[in-house]
Formats: sequence, C-alpha cells, structure tokens
Amino acid sequence: MSVIYVLIPIAILFTAVAIYLFFWAVKSEQFDDLEKQGMSILFDDEPAKSSKSSPQSDSSTNNKQDNVPD
Repeated sequence: MSVIYVLIPIAILFTAVAIYLFFWAVKSEQFDDLEKQGMSILFDDEPAKSSKSSPQSDSSTNNKQDNVPD
C-alpha cells in the first residue's frame, strides 16, 4: 500500500510534463501545418545545378606528354 504514495506523485509529475510539452509544441507552432510533411515526400526535389568546368586531369596528362624530350 505504501507504493501508492510513490506512484501517485510520479504519475502527477509525468502528467504535468506531458501537458507542459503539449503547450510548448502548440506555442512554438509545431502543429500548424500537419499536411505539408506528409505530402512533401511525393514532390520531386529541385535538380542540382552542375558546374561546367574543364577537366583538369586531361590537360595535365597532355602537358606531360608534350614536354617529353625526344
């Protein structure tokens, strides 16, 4: 029977923490747009822009071959 004296304050503490976290989530606008995250997986990502640069390895190997003395 004395265990109830420990369990009741623990239950009240858990309930108070849960209520605090719920109000924090509502205050910080965590529940404003519930549909966006569920639908975002269906949309394609923007294609990444590829930078066009000259290949460095080809020019360096050509220079080495040109500079070889005969």
